[in-house]
Amino acid sequence: MHSERDSETTFEEDSQPNDEVVPYSDDETEDELDDQGPAVEPEQNRVNREAEETRETLRKDCTWQVKANDRSFHEQPQFMNTRFFCIKESKYANNAIKTYKYNAFSFLPMNLFEQFKRAANFYFLILLILQAIPEISTLAWYTTLVPLLVVLGITAIKDLVDDVARHKMDNEINNRTCEVIKDGRFKVAKWKEIQVGDVIRLKKNDFIPADILLLSSSEPNSLCYVETAELDGETNLKFKMALEITHQYLQRENSLTTFDGFIECEEPNNRLDKFTGTLFWRNTSFPLDADKVLLRGCVIRNTDFCHGLVIFAGADTKIMKNSGKTRFKRTKIDYLMNYMVYTIFVVLILVSAGLAIGHAYWEAQVGNYSWYLYDGEDYTPSYRGFLNFWGYIIILNTMVPISLYVSVEVIRLGQSYFINWDLQMYYPEKDTPAKARTTTLNEQLGQIHYVFSDKTGTLTQNIMTFKKCCINGQIYGDHRDASQNSHSKIEQVDFSWNTFADGKLAFYDHYLIEQIQSGKESEVRQFFFLLAVCHTVMVDRMDGQLNYQAASPDEGALVSAARNFGFAFLARTQNTITVSELGTERTYDVLAILDFNSDRKRMSIIVRTPEGNIRLYCKGADTVIYERLHQMNPTKQETQDALDVFASETLRTLCLCYKEIEEKEYEEWNKKFMAASVVSSNRDEALDKVYEEIEKDLILLGATAIEDKLQDGVPETISKLAKADIKIWMLTGDKKETAENIGFACELLTEDTTICYGEDINALLHTRMENQRNRGGVYAKFVPSVHEPFFPPGENRALIITGSWLNEILLEKKTKRSKILKLKFPRTEEERRMRTQSKRHLEARKEQRQKNFVDLACECSAVICCRVTPKQKAMVVDLVKRYKKAITLAIGDGANDVNMIKTAHIGVGISGQEGMQAVMSSDYSFAQFRYLQRLLLVHGRWSYIRMCKFLRYFFYKNFAFTLVHFWYSFFNGYSAQTAYEDWFITLYNVLYSSLPVLLMGLLDQDVSDKLSLRFPALYIVGQRDLLFNYKKFFVSLVHGILTSMILFFIPLGAYLQTVGQDGEAPSDYQSFAVTIASALIITVNFQIGLDTSYWTFVNAFSIFGSIALYFGIMFDFHSAGIHVLFPSAFQFTGTASNALRQPYIWLTIILTVAVGLLPVVATRFLSMTIWPSESDKIQKHRKRLKAEEQWKGRQQVFRRGMSSRRSAYAFSHQRGYADLISSGRSIRKKRSPLDAIIADGTAEYRRTVDS
Repeated sequence: MHSERDSETTFEEDSQPNDEVVPYSDDETEDELDDQGPAVEPEQNRVNREAEETRETLRKDCTWQVKANDRSFHEQPQFMNTRFFCIKESKYANNAIKTYKYNAFSFLPMNLFEQFKRAANFYFLILLILQAIPEISTLAWYTTLVPLLVVLGITAIKDLVDDVARHKMDNEINNRTCEVIKDGRFKVAKWKEIQVGDVIRLKKNDFIPADILLLSSSEPNSLCYVETAELDGETNLKFKMALEITHQYLQRENSLTTFDGFIECEEPNNRLDKFTGTLFWRNTSFPLDADKVLLRGCVIRNTDFCHGLVIFAGADTKIMKNSGKTRFKRTKIDYLMNYMVYTIFVVLILVSAGLAIGHAYWEAQVGNYSWYLYDGEDYTPSYRGFLNFWGYIIILNTMVPISLYVSVEVIRLGQSYFINWDLQMYYPEKDTPAKARTTTLNEQLGQIHYVFSDKTGTLTQNIMTFKKCCINGQIYGDHRDASQNSHSKIEQVDFSWNTFADGKLAFYDHYLIEQIQSGKESEVRQFFFLLAVCHTVMVDRMDGQLNYQAASPDEGALVSAARNFGFAFLARTQNTITVSELGTERTYDVLAILDFNSDRKRMSIIVRTPEGNIRLYCKGADTVIYERLHQMNPTKQETQDALDVFASETLRTLCLCYKEIEEKEYEEWNKKFMAASVVSSNRDEALDKVYEEIEKDLILLGATAIEDKLQDGVPETISKLAKADIKIWMLTGDKKETAENIGFACELLTEDTTICYGEDINALLHTRMENQRNRGGVYAKFVPSVHEPFFPPGENRALIITGSWLNEILLEKKTKRSKILKLKFPRTEEERRMRTQSKRHLEARKEQRQKNFVDLACECSAVICCRVTPKQKAMVVDLVKRYKKAITLAIGDGANDVNMIKTAHIGVGISGQEGMQAVMSSDYSFAQFRYLQRLLLVHGRWSYIRMCKFLRYFFYKNFAFTLVHFWYSFFNGYSAQTAYEDWFITLYNVLYSSLPVLLMGLLDQDVSDKLSLRFPALYIVGQRDLLFNYKKFFVSLVHGILTSMILFFIPLGAYLQTVGQDGEAPSDYQSFAVTIASALIITVNFQIGLDTSYWTFVNAFSIFGSIALYFGIMFDFHSAGIHVLFPSAFQFTGTASNALRQPYIWLTIILTVAVGLLPVVATRFLSMTIWPSESDKIQKHRKRLKAEEQWKGRQQVFRRGMSSRRSAYAFSHQRGYADLISSGRSIRKKRSPLDAIIADGTAEYRRTVDS
């Protein structure tokens, strides 16, 4: 691995974006981004200023008002908004979620309105009206009405089924229940009945129905543990804590009933991590922040019950605000198909106009002088030509096939069911099948260029497992027996000797157990003791079992590992920690916890042993630990080598060390620590400085290696997609080191990848902008552009960029603007012009910079964006869509991925986890990332090929059918006379030629699913639009024109000067129409046989069945019986039986079909022989190709001394629970009687207010 840095470009440290922080929230105001005030100011001034600012801020920003237990308050006139004319509605949303489109009354009018918004449907409605005018139409009205009703009916039924499913899903969510205070007591109510201001009770494992302020809970100090999997995909628990005042007074039902608190807070927004507000109660105000708010979509865990006040409901909740705008998605082929339909419209009008002119000329030259053609109307030739124009519009309307859209919908629906029914995408562990949640995007799955993936819960399982460790320079964790002999096959370590073992750890190194039990090396026991005490994990005993709650899954994995190896963390109080050491229970005094943060990258704990010794234990990232080690550390190099080994195996590493502290040294340090703890400003910085003083001269114990478990098959899937020329970008809110490590684990990054970081590409982009400015100014896009690569070709590069650098590079960074300037308006026209020009200049510069960034990123084989917000994820996807015109797919599992999923052309949700928000917003869902390869390389590719074949054939068969009228016009005076029987025109697209093409669109496949996965390069044809484009369309057009000429002119030549066997001439108009129609049906049905790659009984039956159906219906319609019943509708009486008993006619039909198909057969043969495609080659040799070979992971070659890569230890994204533990607020105490609680609480409360 190499790192590119531009040594000539330097950046000021202060202006550098911070890689560790997630950038500003999506809705952050400019006031929030303003610089802080001076660092040092008199205390009283600061208090006065803060009070004034708080009052001003509340007055300005906190306009959302909530009154507890008072629904009428929120219905006051000032809270009403005018929705429609004089209809008013409360600005407070109700808690019902509505995703459906129709109800029982609106379905028919709204659905018809939406269907007639489609150009083709509206066009056929106009045609139907025209056909009702006798002067214009030579075609019966039912020829258009019947197909139109079929199309509208099928589409309406499909829309109805989809909407019924949405109704069911909405009802399922809206009818969930919880307890709400009504009429002075808690009553069970449905979610949809909850309103802002209600006080509700939630129990363990309940979903939170709205955004609520936590008032109290069953836990000490009203702590409440929540799982946020539905928001961010993370399964580790986070804690929230109520205000002390509400914890004291709002535990009982009667006190909650009389609670009349008033809240002023920010308006509803999408900031998941931020909340600002104030609670006014008992003539006092209490500040509120995000730690006191439970968000909708989270789940209550390890808390028996909690009470809360609803602040935001329904559409106002943060999870709904984060869902982004729902976009109506259409495929590339949809847009192309529409343009082609418009092209056919233009051709139709031009042809009709030409034939109308021909009729006007013919009338002037021939018609007016032919007495036998007089129809009793004295119209001028030009007027007759005008009428004939509309007549030809009606006759040639089948050039724009009415059944095209409904056929496309049926095919897509069928393909969606195939995805749903695919057992190879079914996940039995969670009983989760794949689900096509939309039926309109299937073929686009075969055209994907870029995949944007979340990390946590999508690529990884978010399950950390202890894999290996290095203690005193010795690596443990390989397959070894107790005598240090390596074995490829060995049984798991049996932890049954340990009563506290949880039985979940799979470990195979029996030698480590031997070392622990023998006690030969004290460092081994010291190592696991450190893991058991140096953490901020909370413990809870349930039915005699220990349950750990950790701020991050890494920390939980390490404490669980220590527990299994015999050092079990049992309990803690505010200043003690109890550990079982190989069965012996010992309690240690906790003197200080030096908590983790993203700058320190380490945490420490200072404990006093029962013998009175003081010791500091520390764990952290190797980069920070090695700087603080004592010079005399004999195992330093061996541990470094072990870290390199662990890193090469993409394990998350962490160094452990300790230090003996003298009593005097501790006393001196503790004074500084206590002083820093009460500093009023910059407390964190002061504490960090004090921590630095004690965390030095450490003695290295060893290192741990944790595996962030990938989902099964992730590296294989990424490898297959890369071979299909699909680029994969990973977008995550996690830290840079963690994201990079996962990149290596899933083989998105490899050892020979050159990694570029934000600062590298910032310099490159700056240089490119300068060059572009020098060449053509910032408006360089108006100058013919020459694509210059950013990197020399041939090298494998990857880009890793953080959210802060992304804002910096894309000029998205919000800057502070002077408040004076905000009020300054341009005074003169010149100033206004200059300001507009400046704004335009900045926009053009920003656009060019963004385009350059996309060009640079797309030159990399992989891109990893870390520490990004949900809005930035969507922005990255949108940039690639906008500047690369590429088809994108986004895949994720949490609410923070919803915006990205909705922005991409196709959104995929990972289901089967707790979080379902991403699935609800997705187009496709399944349980494991590995199913993506089958979705794209099999279903996507097949869908694309089927749809392209279907469209090419559909246009061909309609051109061949319709243009016969065009050639016939030259022989009937351009009189808009039809060449076929009316009923044949009506049923041609509905019955005679519909089934074979539908089945080809549903069942055809060029190669099997196994071969599709084995040869991912087959996918590339879809990315390049090779199977359906304007060229292919015009080929179909020309093919249709030639077929129509053959269908018309061969029978015409055969009918000229012909006498039948019985001496009668079969060359009447009706016999001619039957001959052409019969030849047409056989030709187009045999043509689809030539286009079919995958033959089944159903295909064969449909082709020959359609031909048989045609002849059966034709003989019925030409019978005397039906003519007697409907004489005006069935006028071809006896034609079929008379014409088709002549062998001459059959020879004509056979000749016509042969001439129409033999050139196609010859062309196909030459094409497959001389210019075979990839799929042709695979089809030819498929019998020789074995079943799909097993993919083998790339073997890692470890080279000692190479530049190592390691993830900094991911404690969590925020500080841990240290403050909570130190304050003692998390420790359970025996409950006092209520009176005592109130008395003590009131006294304490008064003291707090007075101070």
